[in-house]
Amino acid sequence: MAFTKADLVDLNVFMAIARNRSFRKSAAELGLTASALSHTMKGLENRLGVRLLNRTSRSVVPTAAGLALFEELDQGFRRIGEALDGLNRFRETPAGRVRLSVPRDAARLLIDPVLPRLLMEFPDLEVEVDVDDRVIDVVASGFDAGIRYGGTVPEEMIAQRLTPDLRWVVVGSPSYLQARGRPEVPEDLMRHSCVCIRLGTGEVYRWEFDRAGDHRAIDVPGTMVANETNVSVEAALAGFGLFYCLEARVADHVAEGRLEIVLPDWCSDGPGFFLYYSGRRQVPTGLRLLADAIRRHWEGQPSNGAGALSHCTRLELS
Repeated sequence: MAFTKADLVDLNVFMAIARNRSFRKSAAELGLTASALSHTMKGLENRLGVRLLNRTSRSVVPTAAGLALFEELDQGFRRIGEALDGLNRFRETPAGRVRLSVPRDAARLLIDPVLPRLLMEFPDLEVEVDVDDRVIDVVASGFDAGIRYGGTVPEEMIAQRLTPDLRWVVVGSPSYLQARGRPEVPEDLMRHSCVCIRLGTGEVYRWEFDRAGDHRAIDVPGTMVANETNVSVEAALAGFGLFYCLEARVADHVAEGRLEIVLPDWCSDGPGFFLYYSGRRQVPTGLRLLADAIRRHWEGQPSNGAGALSHCTRLELS
């Protein structure tokens, strides 16, 4: 069968749809319309004489032939991307596209402070950031890499530390603490109103505390549960209750007196943020530049934990 440039473009469309299982998501990724992708797929299937996708009103799923084609082409498209990225050593400024999956707190603390400056310095780079606290397979979802807390990085991945270990604190507004009093030990939280945390796994988080090796985890009470830090911080600022979060996320509010840290002797240090990616592929230049920019930014921050920045390492996770 003769192979043309148009086939390569259409196969790239097929790969996006097969990976995302969605015309809408693939259209957004490729900068096209869903109807254009549907037309492209019909033309490709007609030329190949094989149905590649099963379409219903609710889903798009590769057929057996489509899945076999996807698996064969996946490595080839990755090698093409790596070859194009390798041209960066011959350019005056790096170029290329990076897709990254990050949780909300990482987007606020790591991406927001550095990405605009990085893209202004290297205007030929493109970075797509997908903000989602859910645990996903970054490889299967077509991302170049992800950012997660160290203890949640899949063990088969290569990981680079981006930040030191991070401190977790309980905060409340002055008005709430004046009305309800201050907890003296973690168990006192059972008599307080708390903003509970829904993790990306769907579980409600047990607040963790440490003091001189004494570790405690508390199922705090609360009529409000949120999976997003901004909403929870706003509730604490409004005097609704106490909230458990990264100290770095509320540092400005604490410095300006809008929130106060309670149980300061019980603050818990947890794993910092790590960049992770598959060891089966070359790291894109844009991803290396972004990781370096994040580390430089955090090296200039006040230390709030025991961890130290290090270079690429494979994590040993339980």
